[in-house]
Amino acid sequence: MIAIVKYNAGNITSVKNAIERLGYSCIVTDDENLLKNAEKVIFPGVGEASSAMNYLREKGLENVIKNLKQPVLGICLGQQLMCNFSDEGNTKCLGIFDVNVKKFEPKLKVPHMGWNTISGLKSELYNENSSEEDFYFVHSFYAEICSETTSVCDYIVPFSASMQKNNFYATQFHPEKSSNVGEQLLLNFLKL
Repeated sequence: MIAIVKYNAGNITSVKNAIERLGYSCIVTDDENLLKNAEKVIFPGVGEASSAMNYLREKGLENVIKNLKQPVLGICLGQQLMCNFSDEGNTKCLGIFDVNVKKFEPKLKVPHMGWNTISGLKSELYNENSSEEDFYFVHSFYAEICSETTSVCDYIVPFSASMQKNNFYATQFHPEKSSNVGEQLLLNFLKL
């Protein structure tokens, strides 16, 4: 069973639909036992960091998510919440990735929205022969580049388009909105 974390964030339905299109069944849940016993966990989200973290703490899910042993995929806000700290609402996050989340300085249009190329791909989530891919982004905050970065996007500044640490994977972009390349990334995750 694939579990999608239910919390105070949007975009969960489009992730659920993408997983089901790939032929997998999934549930949307904030139940601790279902999350712990799922084969894979997806932690998606569009929203605001401090209210999302408050919901996770109220439901007792902060430590549950940090201690999951199966493959976990954070998407967009999910990736940001897996970092140490977010400038959005001065929020202490889960601390899975040892990096902070910063706000884009508006030298260009913010939020960063649309298709952008990622490079430096270093994860089994990407096809082996790919050196660059285009994915769909919608965000105003970004994770800095760190030792856990597995791809980079450049918009105003270079930032972590994806990260990995042990069983935790994360993307700033939305694979569920990224056409064939996004579908392939989700499938690669589901096949881990």
